[in-house]
Amino acid sequence: MIFVVDFGSQTTHLIKRRIWDIGVEVKIVDPKDALALAKEENPTGMILSGGPASVYGKNAPGIEGDIFLLGIPILGICYGW
Repeated sequence: MIFVVDFGSQTTHLIKRRIWDIGVEVKIVDPKDALALAKEENPTGMILSGGPASVYGKNAPGIEGDIFLLGIPILGICYGW
């Protein structure tokens, strides 16, 4: 399973669809739930899908830093990656 972490991108569902089309199970998750769900469901990889906010914005969505310690491949698309 691949997680697509949705930071508000208009292409999140397109990314999910393309992954699904090649036969890989995929799930869209919210950034605030991503770490807990990853610990429960053990995805084989994760895509961080950007959004309209600036990473420098006061209320910009973020993700827990421990997500990078899971030992799985992570692809960041847009949003400062």
